[in-house]
Amino acid sequence: MSIEIEHVNKRFGHFVAVDNVSLSLPAGQLTALLGPSGSGKTTLLRIIAGLEHADSGRIRFHGEDATDVHVSRRGVGFVFQHYALFKHMTVFDNVAYGLTVKPRRLRPGKAEIRRRVMELLELVQLDWTAHRLPSQLSGGQRQRIALARALAVEPKVLLLDEPFGALDAQVRAELRRWLRRLHDDIHLTTVFVTHDQEEALEVSDRIVVMNQGRVEQEGTPEAVYDHPVNPFVFSFLGQVNLFHARVQDGQARIGDLALPMAAPDHQPEGDGLAYVRPHDIEILAEDDGQGALAAVIQGITVVGPTARLELKVAGGKDLIHAELPKTQLAPLGLSPGMKTWVRPVNSRVFVGHRNQNPPVAEPALHPRD
Repeated sequence: MSIEIEHVNKRFGHFVAVDNVSLSLPAGQLTALLGPSGSGKTTLLRIIAGLEHADSGRIRFHGEDATDVHVSRRGVGFVFQHYALFKHMTVFDNVAYGLTVKPRRLRPGKAEIRRRVMELLELVQLDWTAHRLPSQLSGGQRQRIALARALAVEPKVLLLDEPFGALDAQVRAELRRWLRRLHDDIHLTTVFVTHDQEEALEVSDRIVVMNQGRVEQEGTPEAVYDHPVNPFVFSFLGQVNLFHARVQDGQARIGDLALPMAAPDHQPEGDGLAYVRPHDIEILAEDDGQGALAAVIQGITVVGPTARLELKVAGGKDLIHAELPKTQLAPLGLSPGMKTWVRPVNSRVFVGHRNQNPPVAEPALHPRD
């Protein structure tokens, strides 16, 4: 089922939580609402669910207006960050709950409820926990049970609010992969809220980047990461290095160093900031005469297969962050204190942002987001 969001606005007092948002979420896709605290993503999700009412605008499910439809009649399944399982009920009864409280004329028989619950527990690979209490399960298992409970009522749309936010890093990574496989099996229109860029990039079909109640950019994970439309999106999706640059005659330069730049013909001329990701910094042990900046290595940190370098360019105030495979450290002979050369191999220049810091979202002003 597709979801259409048309000019939705929501305020809490003087705080603008959602600012004239319009989106079209395709049927069967997994869409991530990504942004920092206070960006409006959770409020928008709650408006889609019917847990919040928009001040203005419309919500349509598959072309039908659902704006004023009560949450109980929208056909949505909702998974919260903190499981919201009934502690005194077994896993089986938790998953069955949504079916057992249906009006009598719509309620399945006991045999059908049992069949559906056990089928869902098998789907989330936890059928062996049916007679256990939630307190006897791990955090990751409880979240999978919460998802099974949401699916039990056969929702038209599945909504997840920071579903893995309360879990440790390893469990989060495992559940991300599991959720992606599950979605590929059931193809249910799914919208999930996250502030974790890696989570959104790994799991979703589509990403909507939000900031201060507005949509900054939407598209596939690859498109949003590789072609950010503004400095906020670039800086929010991973660490970046900033260089003062000037665009002139279709070319960007950091001093005398020419920068590789996407779509240079479409860039306005003037001063700006060049955004370069750490993995797009080439490290040279010697100056090859093809254009590079002299720098001194301030520190090296090895994290698994990746080496992270901090460097300072001569005359520069800020550190440059670079990443390269750990296996390249020895061949290049890199060590702290060593003079080396750095060369951006990919960059994006935003003219008019010179001498400005990357955009920063305002802190959360409402507990729901």
